[in-house]
Amino acid sequence: MRVGVPTETKSGETRIALTPSGAHALTARGHQVLVQSGAGAGAGITDADLRDAGARLVSAEDAWAADLVVKVKEPQPDELALLSGNVLFTFLHLAANPAVADALVRAGTTALSYDTVQAADGSLPLLTPMSEVAGRLAVLAGAHHLLSPQGGRGVLLGGVPGVPGARVTVLGAGVAGSQAIAQAVGLGADVTAVDLSLPALRRIDERHGGRVRTVASTAHAIAAAVEGSDLVIGAVLVPGRPAPVVVTHAMVESMAPGSVLVDIAIDQGGCLEDSVPTTHRDPVREVAGSLIYAVANMPAAVGVTATRALTNVTLPYILRLADGVDDALAGDPALAGGVNVRDGRVVHPAVAAALGRARTPA
Repeated sequence: MRVGVPTETKSGETRIALTPSGAHALTARGHQVLVQSGAGAGAGITDADLRDAGARLVSAEDAWAADLVVKVKEPQPDELALLSGNVLFTFLHLAANPAVADALVRAGTTALSYDTVQAADGSLPLLTPMSEVAGRLAVLAGAHHLLSPQGGRGVLLGGVPGVPGARVTVLGAGVAGSQAIAQAVGLGADVTAVDLSLPALRRIDERHGGRVRTVASTAHAIAAAVEGSDLVIGAVLVPGRPAPVVVTHAMVESMAPGSVLVDIAIDQGGCLEDSVPTTHRDPVREVAGSLIYAVANMPAAVGVTATRALTNVTLPYILRLADGVDDALAGDPALAGGVNVRDGRVVHPAVAAALGRARTPA
């Protein structure tokens, strides 16, 4: 099979969907790997690295024309014309990208999304490493924008002896949230974790030995926690569906001027009422005196690390798809759950519901 790897074109994106190790693994099994020239530059991977691993360097058009196209981010507007009736494997986040869903349907693409590959225990194995990266980055981004030169309150996240650290509230104690909590605790902040799940809150309490204040999620509890925070991190997720809005404009208005909010869920539409996707070049916007960071591809800030973390988990699935798409889907229910669009039909129930259209079974 021909496996294509286009260069990512989303603003600020540095990752690549396949490393030289991945290219070598595919070519060793008899597949052709077609990588757009320059695709690995942002992740510290040269064309020579990929060529030496057996890949062939090609144009964007040739990479997109392969039987199986692997990417990191959803197709961008200028890439929609390159879609065809082949197989696409990437982060799609179609609940927040209806125009992409429409283009995939029209093109007859079999489109699988990393974020809806779901194991029997409910975990999301291909999303997990990027959630880990985003959770840790959220604290670093928040700490940076709390600095006065960035327009923030002038609060040091960890404080100093005699002066308490910043008050940090993390909404959601899943993968991204738990990583954000650990990072904030490690830097010395005063941390509150809010989640609907009491077992999740118990895990946080046990992990951090009672150093994290845990709060069962209600609208009233969230409002109180947000009002008293210097930094709020939104890390809520419903696979395949838009993120629930848990922070209203009124809550943002209640915060002290120069406070910071980071919306990790922005790929799925955001969990803050005021969130609008931003870019690494222009990451924050001011709302009611606070700064909202809502970069839609946060892990791209650490392209070397994020590429390795992502491809560690995607490569086994890519190898199975390259060996035969139908057999791969039939033999792996988790991978089959990744199919969002096939043969001009939306086949993933949560995605179909989010897009307001009838789901047609695969």
